[in-house]
Amino acid sequence: MPNTNLEITQKAMEDFKKIQEYMFLAKEENSTKTYAKLKDEYLYLKSFLNIAGVNLTDIDKIKE
Repeated sequence: MPNTNLEITQKAMEDFKKIQEYMFLAKEENSTKTYAKLKDEYLYLKSFLNIAGVNLTDIDKIKE
């Protein structure tokens, strides 16, 4: 039986990586509204991963 908590954490980590990539693109394109919305999602995922015990030191490229 798969570990559901591990699968949820893995999905959140994948989403966290994607959000960071989109944030970099939005910043490059100077899209402040898009960046702000992505930042909300970024902070949500970051807090979830922190609670899950994931060390974000190496994977957090935004550093905000």
